[in-house]
Amino acid sequence: MQGQAIIYDPACYYGDREADIAMTELFGGFGADFYAGYNKVWPLDSGYKARKTLYNLYHILNHLNLFGSGYLHQAEGMMRCVISEHT
Repeated sequence: MQGQAIIYDPACYYGDREADIAMTELFGGFGADFYAGYNKVWPLDSGYKARKTLYNLYHILNHLNLFGSGYLHQAEGMMRCVISEHT
C-alpha cells in the first residue's frame, strides 16, 4: 500500500438517511432546489418533521456539552417538542 492515498472518515456511520437530511436543516439548510430534487428522487416518509427534531436534538445536546449553555434553550425547546409529539 505504499504510495497509495487513503481516505479515513472518523465520523462515518450507517444510519437513517433522514438523519443526514435533518442535519442539513439544522444550521440554515440548503436551497429549496436541493430539497425539491431530493424529494423528487426519493421522497421523505411521512412523519419526517417529527423525526427531524429528534435527530437534530443529538447534535444540539452535543453542542451544549462542547460549547456551553448557549444551546440550552434550544435543547429544552426541542425536548419539549419531541415529548409533546409522543404523548
